[in-house]
Amino acid sequence: MASEERVDKWLWAMRIFKTRTVATEACKKGRVSVGEGSQSPTKPSRTVKPGDIVNVRKPPVTYTFKVLALSENRLGAKLVPEYMENLTPQSQYDLLDVVRISGFVDRRKGLGRPTKREGRDLEKFTSESFGDGWDFDFDDIDDEED
Repeated sequence: MASEERVDKWLWAMRIFKTRTVATEACKKGRVSVGEGSQSPTKPSRTVKPGDIVNVRKPPVTYTFKVLALSENRLGAKLVPEYMENLTPQSQYDLLDVVRISGFVDRRKGLGRPTKREGRDLEKFTSESFGDGWDFDFDDIDDEED
């Protein structure tokens, strides 16, 4: 067993990323850092060793893992806890729940058409907004001028 391993290979082997290519891209984009308080981006070729802390940003959450052991090959999901420890604070998981619950509330421009339900809610909102007694009859205005 090696004493050091590339960070992109370790992330793939620990099932943090689905493919090694995706792990490499995350490193290149600056979403992976190695070190306890380090926020500086890590190159894919950076080596990790047991005891290192790896931070992975998968917006909106930043996961924190401690390297316990190294593996050359991709592990089965049941074996992963023997090789790494998840140190991610509960507040990060709470943030993930908030994003899941909010769903399409903050729909950004260009994300497609609203669903039927969102359309009904929008119609209900607009009809309530303008149905508050501001009904004008333009015929009445013409009659008053005469």
